[in-house]
Amino acid sequence: MGPISRRAFALGTLSALTTTGCGAATTGAAEIKPPVRRTGAEGATGLRAATEMRGVWMATVENRDWPSRPGLTAAAQQEELIAHLDRAVRNRLNTVLLQVRPTADALWPSPYEPWSQFLTGTQGRDPGWDPLGTAVREAHARGLQLHAWFNPYRIANHTDPGLLAATHPARVHPDWAVPYGGKLYYNPGLPEVRAFVQRAMLDAVARYPVDAVHFDDYFYPYPEDGESFADDDAYQRHRGAFTSRADWRRNNIDLLVQEMAAGIKRVRPAARFGISPFGVWRNASTDPLGSDTDAGAQTYDDLYADTRTWVRENRIDYIAPQLYWEIGASGADYATLLDWWARTAEGTGTRLYIGEALYRAGASGADGRPAAWQDPAELTRHLTLAARRPQVGGHIFFAAQDMADDPIGAMRRVVADHYAQPASPPR
Repeated sequence: MGPISRRAFALGTLSALTTTGCGAATTGAAEIKPPVRRTGAEGATGLRAATEMRGVWMATVENRDWPSRPGLTAAAQQEELIAHLDRAVRNRLNTVLLQVRPTADALWPSPYEPWSQFLTGTQGRDPGWDPLGTAVREAHARGLQLHAWFNPYRIANHTDPGLLAATHPARVHPDWAVPYGGKLYYNPGLPEVRAFVQRAMLDAVARYPVDAVHFDDYFYPYPEDGESFADDDAYQRHRGAFTSRADWRRNNIDLLVQEMAAGIKRVRPAARFGISPFGVWRNASTDPLGSDTDAGAQTYDDLYADTRTWVRENRIDYIAPQLYWEIGASGADYATLLDWWARTAEGTGTRLYIGEALYRAGASGADGRPAAWQDPAELTRHLTLAARRPQVGGHIFFAAQDMADDPIGAMRRVVADHYAQPASPPR
């Protein structure tokens, strides 16, 4: 979920799925009843559990959420950061997921990768302060958890290595990089790459008392029509017993997840590991275990991420699928996917949180074409529906700047209807 690509994909492929779903969304929403009141240990507010995930993503890639632009003074960057944290508290959230490694760079003094260009405008330039260290300290001071959000393989939103800092690992090891879809990626098929990105990420985990490590939906890149990911050499050298490139690629991502989980437990045992994938594992037309959807992408087949297995085999601590469709959407109905993920997580040790498309509420054009997203009650209906599924342990909203803008009051409605009282974050 590199945020810019997350939005482009979530609506580039969603537009075809949701254009005809507006009427169904309206009908489905009208049938939802208010949440059942709860008492005792389960319900501090009478409406929601006393402990639940209430999170917000804060994206830094391309200055999507924070900082508002590169080159601000350290004091101005800190002021904006604190404003986002304070807003989370006012909205009675309990978790901020801060993107700290957006493009193979760092928002902390990393010995492995350069300072992020989204801080100063120049990759590798010291911003004069420690954003991740400050974010952890200030979040904890406000009773918020801080999840460090990493993108494992994206190097740059362009294909010119010459634009990278001179010391960037992708320039030192040009054979590690693959241009694809107008971007540069580390090659997941190289064992040395997999080991390196883990060292780079675990450096932050070792330095700071983060509450969790978080990945989004980027593993192998989303497919581009007519373009192949150039990993022929890696496949020939490292395929081992695999006769299917797809199976080999999935194994590469499985190894990253398994090794990263072990590394986190070794470096900071109290920290959790969570992943927020695209909301469709596989369509039922592809696999009978899949969801009753007709999505344009499937994480298993297109990103080589077997998210269902990670949940069923407890390889991660939590999963937060991006269910960025409206209730009743044609092709990918929010309610259908909610039920599929609840069944998938049931009986496992993997906690289930739902990624919510706050950014679509009130948006125009491709980002908000379905009429449902012009209704400020669409999101609150999502939470009402999810409250009936005991497997759902909370929600995470994309993203921080949309929470600040809240053009049609969708987040205000969520807070009024569901977050009347604070809730403790899951631990």
